[in-house]
Amino acid sequence: MGRSIVLDTSDGHRFGAYRADPEESPRGGIVVIQEIFGVNRHIRSVADRFAALGYVAVAPQIFDRHQPDIELGYEGDDVQKGRDIRVAVGFDKPVLDIAAAVTSLKSEGLKVATVGYCYGGALAWLSAARIPSLDAAIGYYGTAASFKDEAPTCPVMLHYGDLDEMIPSTDGAMLESLYPGVQSFVYPAGHGFNCDLRGSYHKDSAERALGRTMEFIAEHVG
Repeated sequence: MGRSIVLDTSDGHRFGAYRADPEESPRGGIVVIQEIFGVNRHIRSVADRFAALGYVAVAPQIFDRHQPDIELGYEGDDVQKGRDIRVAVGFDKPVLDIAAAVTSLKSEGLKVATVGYCYGGALAWLSAARIPSLDAAIGYYGTAASFKDEAPTCPVMLHYGDLDEMIPSTDGAMLESLYPGVQSFVYPAGHGFNCDLRGSYHKDSAERALGRTMEFIAEHVG
């Protein structure tokens, strides 16, 4: 269903992305923002699922700023490697990559949402604050609260697990109290509950979160 494309950012960086298209005319666009494991098999499957639901999905390879085409697993040395690359790449430059993906979809006349996971969940929040053309943003178990002083300019939905030992599930309520355009949900699950390749995968929570995400996207994107 998907294919590799190349995008250019406002700071002159050229990078790869995975694009999946629906079989019929798209309802809108979704930028899928990776975890610390790169645009791997799981992230491509997420993009494919959004395409099957009627949206053009683009997953920018934000780790290309460190090394092209990085794909990591969820155990052993790959976890630490992903964390190290995240530190090296940071948050500011990846927002430019996400903006390039948003712009590419906007150029096709589509409304666009971002959906990010873990590291990508924080970047989804930043995209809502820093990309004025964005129509909606959804973050899964990310450190959005670390950027609470950056106000979103579009509606935002956040998903958390109450068994998450990395990200406090209370972050969502705090952000809701600061910004009226934010809504959050907490599930009986741990960190990474959406990823079916991880031991922390929680099918019921993942499906409930996806249902809410798609209703939110349908409302704000199409």
